[in-house]
Amino acid sequence: MAAYRNVMLVDDNEIDNIINEKIIEANSFADNILVFQTGQEALDFLKANQNNEETLPEIVFLDINMPIMDGFQFLEDFEKFSETVLDKCRIIMLSSSISPKDIDRAASSRYVKKYLNKPLNARYLEAITV
Repeated sequence: MAAYRNVMLVDDNEIDNIINEKIIEANSFADNILVFQTGQEALDFLKANQNNEETLPEIVFLDINMPIMDGFQFLEDFEKFSETVLDKCRIIMLSSSISPKDIDRAASSRYVKKYLNKPLNARYLEAITV
């Protein structure tokens, strides 16, 4: 049995999404993997499913550097959701950025539970307890 029912990947890089999806599958980390290439698509999904806890992801792996809407803009909109969504969905920043500014900014959000550097790996997944 997987650790989580649903996890979400939000990353504009299709290759990163494929790799991360394979790592999640190989480690039986989640039953379902929701993949979105834009923050807006992910927000739209959360909005459409905000009253259905069965489909909401427990973990959202969120990239920072994306066109149109970056990870921090996603967080600003995410914070406007109901308590149901905010309590259920835990954000993990998964980024190639090693900038202390980005790391500190992510840490300042009460909804970001961890900051991980790409690529995702089995060791990272084992350490996730949110």
